[in-house]
Amino acid sequence: MTIEKKIKREFFEAIVAGKKKYELRLGDWECHEGDILRLREWDPDTKDYTGREVEKRVGYVKTFKLDELFWTKAEIEQHGLMVISLD
Repeated sequence: MTIEKKIKREFFEAIVAGKKKYELRLGDWECHEGDILRLREWDPDTKDYTGREVEKRVGYVKTFKLDELFWTKAEIEQHGLMVISLD
């Protein structure tokens, strides 16, 4: 299945450059290993798509709820969450 999502320029650039090999998203939609994620570059200033897009195959998906994580909600609110790409 191909899933289309918008993505801000800074994150789009990092994906195209090969530096960003992950995507952090709100889990309000279905996504499975093997799906194709079509990311369309979005310009928040013009509130429109730039016309650039990239497609990536989904390799791993895991949805987490706050109470399933190792940290308390207070710790997350204080420090934020970090996503780490492993090469």
